[in-house]
Amino acid sequence: MAKSTYFSFFTILFLIISHNSYSQDEFLIGDALPDAPELTARGNYGVGVQTINLVNKNQLDVLSIKEGKREMYDRPITIEVWYPALVPEGVKEIETYTQVLGRNGAEGRPVTPFTFKGRALRDAVAIKDDGKYPLVILSHGYVGSRFLFTYLGENLASKGYVVVSIDHTDSTYKDAANFTSTLANRSLDQLFVLNEIDKLSSSDSNSFLAGLVNTDKTGLIGYSMGGYGGLNTCGAGYSAGALDFFKSMTGGSDALDKRGMDNETYKNSIDPRIKAFVALAPWGMANGVWDANGLAGLKTPTLFVAGSQDDISGYEKGIKAIYEGAVNSDRYLLTYINARHNVAPNPPAPATMKPGLHIDEYLRYADSVWDMRRINNVNQHFITAFLGVNLKDADYKEYLNVEPDATTGNWKGFKPRTSIGMELLHATPATD
Repeated sequence: MAKSTYFSFFTILFLIISHNSYSQDEFLIGDALPDAPELTARGNYGVGVQTINLVNKNQLDVLSIKEGKREMYDRPITIEVWYPALVPEGVKEIETYTQVLGRNGAEGRPVTPFTFKGRALRDAVAIKDDGKYPLVILSHGYVGSRFLFTYLGENLASKGYVVVSIDHTDSTYKDAANFTSTLANRSLDQLFVLNEIDKLSSSDSNSFLAGLVNTDKTGLIGYSMGGYGGLNTCGAGYSAGALDFFKSMTGGSDALDKRGMDNETYKNSIDPRIKAFVALAPWGMANGVWDANGLAGLKTPTLFVAGSQDDISGYEKGIKAIYEGAVNSDRYLLTYINARHNVAPNPPAPATMKPGLHIDEYLRYADSVWDMRRINNVNQHFITAFLGVNLKDADYKEYLNVEPDATTGNWKGFKPRTSIGMELLHATPATD
């Protein structure tokens, strides 16, 4: 047998053995790739996960307005909670999540469940010996679900946060409804969940969260429409143009007026418990949702994350314009060069790649230039640094205050030859 034949045979044999010794199930969504930056690594805590069903009573049913009504209803909100937990010896820290293909009301795209795995233990006992943990709230886009960022929820919980991910009613794959509900309810849902977690974490609560959460140190992370709502929640009131646009969509409703920048009730609603905001591809600027006055109202430290080719929220006239206009915030803008809108979700699960599916089932989770697992890892790294600085007083500023251009190779925490294709800008608040 020729030398080259021996080489080919043993090369193939090695690859087969390597594949069999590291099965697909062992690398799960959220795990660190070999080229992941330093702060991607999970923390020292085990991770528990539980589901809580909440009800926001006596809320305006925005969907009834178009029919000439103004009905009130009890608005259901389901949340997924990840938290530091005890993982008994010999028990696998594995959770199987159920997501869906399809979309409510979309022709030819029935809602069909599929599953994927993560690293958490359902109903695990919370660790309360280390005091209360900062709260992080995750808010998905339109449409989306509370399971869109399991890679981030699990990762942050392992580092000593209680992470709550919202299913926004009328805005999930299962119950997608008219866009007006999302426009009106997004920031209200975020504030409601913050208040509910505060109640559930009180010492006299019967919840597993009792004594576990410090809501005075809250971080809010919003993607797309979650970023739209989060900006408003954190101080960027909607413009008069945005309020008029909403009225045109609903036949004259003033339901959004109470979140407008000139509304005194809105100004008094800015919650000081929210100490940090991460805006992942926030929607709205290119559609006139904010003006200069509104953006100046954002004073919460903010990390913006964007793709330079975002075709949903826009980049130069969208996300970057928000970053530039938020002059009173200590803010960062992390840009994935040539990425589009999907800078936040989990990577595509195998179920999204089956032949015959609508391309959007895959594109919910994928980018055509970037590996989503890579984006996930980099997000874990920078969000860990940003929240660590603002919620835990961690000494992580050196990971954030780097040269704007990643190709210099000098980004703190990145392995040699791996800091490429990104830009990180920083701007401090304007002085009076």
